[in-house]
Amino acid sequence: MDYISRKYKAEKFIAYFQNFTNTYLPLEKFQEYSWEACQPKIVELAISTRPDCIDDKYLDFLQRLKREKEVNISIELGLQTVNYHTLQKINRGHTLAEFVDSVWRIKEKGLEVCTHLILDLPWDNMTDIIENAKVLSALKVEQVKLHSLYIVKNTILAKMYEERRINLLSKEEYIERVVTFLEYLAPNIVIQRLIGRAPEANTLLANWNTSWWKIRDEIEMLLEKRESSQGKKFDYLNGSALKVFTGR
Repeated sequence: MDYISRKYKAEKFIAYFQNFTNTYLPLEKFQEYSWEACQPKIVELAISTRPDCIDDKYLDFLQRLKREKEVNISIELGLQTVNYHTLQKINRGHTLAEFVDSVWRIKEKGLEVCTHLILDLPWDNMTDIIENAKVLSALKVEQVKLHSLYIVKNTILAKMYEERRINLLSKEEYIERVVTFLEYLAPNIVIQRLIGRAPEANTLLANWNTSWWKIRDEIEMLLEKRESSQGKKFDYLNGSALKVFTGR
């Protein structure tokens, strides 16, 4: 915090429990680390985990922590896609149902949800991209982080790529998917990230060898070219068929 304060003149901070599945910790350890993180300048705890590693014991504790320490609590869930066939292919170990269950449980406790998605998985098409936006909007998640697919060496996915058993999307196709996703996403959902940074070590392929900020700029340029924006096509909830039928 001292370093960031000097560099960016920041005064308040988010404690980010980022790597791995933090709620897979024993409850006592999880409670200990969470209490310790609530320092005077900390205004939020962001806790990364999996949809199938959320239960009421951990959420009850976080609800109490939020109340007693007066900090915001957001829980980051790695969904990646709503296409449960793709989830099975990438061996996620959970389906869409576990994600829906965890979101409902989190929001019932008054906590926020941030969802991670990979928009260029080889088995997804544009219909899946639109459905990603629709599901997150219908569940009223608060935040979303978008990623492009990167391939780590010596993995099953790397072997599939090297044997040409999967076709990866181009940078232009990824940008098209991001813009379409944004158009269907509810306008009040916060976009924390349009594209991620891949680790350089042991990575076979990542971000088309292009700087993340250049891809971000191209996404913004396509939005401007289309005269489009987040939520432009957000018209499908709250009885959309009735609105068409009745002319309302």
